[in-house]
Amino acid sequence: MNFTIYNEENAPEDAKPFLKGAKEKFGFVPNLLGEFAEAPAVLEGYLKLDEIIGKTDFTPQEQQLAILAVSIENECHYCSAIHSTVLKNQLNTDENIVNSVRNGDPLPDAKLNALVNYTRKAVEKRGHVSEGDLEAFLSAGYSKKNALEINLIIALKTISNYTNHLADTPLDEAFQPEAIEFETA
Repeated sequence: MNFTIYNEENAPEDAKPFLKGAKEKFGFVPNLLGEFAEAPAVLEGYLKLDEIIGKTDFTPQEQQLAILAVSIENECHYCSAIHSTVLKNQLNTDENIVNSVRNGDPLPDAKLNALVNYTRKAVEKRGHVSEGDLEAFLSAGYSKKNALEINLIIALKTISNYTNHLADTPLDEAFQPEAIEFETA
């Protein structure tokens, strides 16, 4: 199904200020945000939730690794490419760490590995993590507060991942080097 990818000129009025802000921030309007503009409340909610994630106790790298883990678990080609790009190009994350998340392999850093594993389990089990899953996360140095913050990250990525599944969002040129394909059922 084709969804319109709006820009700051042709979007519904309520979406225009958010797309204008995205263009100022990124230098272009990412296709996902252009699609969200179809429903301005979704666009606004997504951007506000994304801003709130910056207030968690996670470092920017940890935030992005958890976001990437959710996107990989949800088999989202668009978000997986974006967050791989952010990790490598903006946060200078070791390529082996990013590729480990993308491939479902253990990470070389034990604490980051616990973060990614817990995030994967929370998505896979739809929040019904076992005591062992939570204990492994806590034992690595994270807190119960962090476990709740993972739910916030999952909520954010569920909005975008599901939109990408619905709209088959085309990958922006800026993220093409990190393109990933998933087998579809």
